[in-house]
Amino acid sequence: MKDVTSDNFGLLIAYVLPGFTVLWGLSFVSTTVQSWIGATDLDSPTIAGFLYVTVASVGLGMTVNAMRWLVIDRIHHQTGIRPPEWDFSRLGERVAAFQVVVDHQYRHYQFYATSVLALPIAQLFRWSAIGFRLLEFIVTLSLVALFFAGSRDTLRKYYSRISGLFRDSTDSQERLVQIGAL
Repeated sequence: MKDVTSDNFGLLIAYVLPGFTVLWGLSFVSTTVQSWIGATDLDSPTIAGFLYVTVASVGLGMTVNAMRWLVIDRIHHQTGIRPPEWDFSRLGERVAAFQVVVDHQYRHYQFYATSVLALPIAQLFRWSAIGFRLLEFIVTLSLVALFFAGSRDTLRKYYSRISGLFRDSTDSQERLVQIGAL
């Protein structure tokens, strides 16, 4: 099994963790999912269960990420965070820097924004099985608000930092001349 490294940490937080969050919620309404996770005292996790949980977490993570694109991205774009128009032909030799920004900003954005949807989905499954819990609602609502704020911040930084990669030194000098710094 491959260790978690800087090369795969972003994918883990962007897809697997939000997907597992939803899967955890599903375990309250599905005995099959519950057996995969080993969520009861009678069940212990198995290798097959680990594989099922991993594949299901990735699949659910991809699904909730699509929901994120449809809902959260649009909310951010309509409330002041404008997606820049990038000309990827200008990226040139900065591909490695681009990947670093994706790993350090965009993957975190995906986690925060996807968790805004995954947490309530998981809680709805849980509450349908065990009943509504006010404290859980307050904690979930607090985390959703925190993750929503985090998603706005990381998306804004992602757009800004990637836009910076597309500026070449000529662009930067022209901007400095325009503001009177040169």
